[in-house]
Amino acid sequence: MENDTNKAIAIRFVKAINDHDVNEIINLISEDHIFIDAINNKSVGKKVMKEGWKGYYELFPDYQIEISDITENVSTIGLFGYASATYKNLTNKLNSNFWRIPASWKAIVENNKVKHWQVYCDYSNLFKIIEKNK
Repeated sequence: MENDTNKAIAIRFVKAINDHDVNEIINLISEDHIFIDAINNKSVGKKVMKEGWKGYYELFPDYQIEISDITENVSTIGLFGYASATYKNLTNKLNSNFWRIPASWKAIVENNKVKHWQVYCDYSNLFKIIEKNK
């Protein structure tokens, strides 16, 4: 990992997310990692993120990120594509809880660790799915 480019580290981070490998996610982030979600909620630190990712995968057991484009500017990586999942894997013939939305992510990599991960997308349909399943 010491010879990885910042872009390669960001791509490894996406792979860890898609593999639902919480241990690898935590291995790839800095101690003072900052996560900002699409509605501007902020989480800081490895312990908080470990619990956060575990909880997210409980809500969305098939969560995936699809990357179609990547830009890089020194330590800042922009990733563009789609996010998708099924809320608690609940589906039936009349009602699908699957969502797939355009999304982008900002990663800041420093010292071979993801220091900052920020999500940009419109979660309004996702919130409707969660609400109807309460």
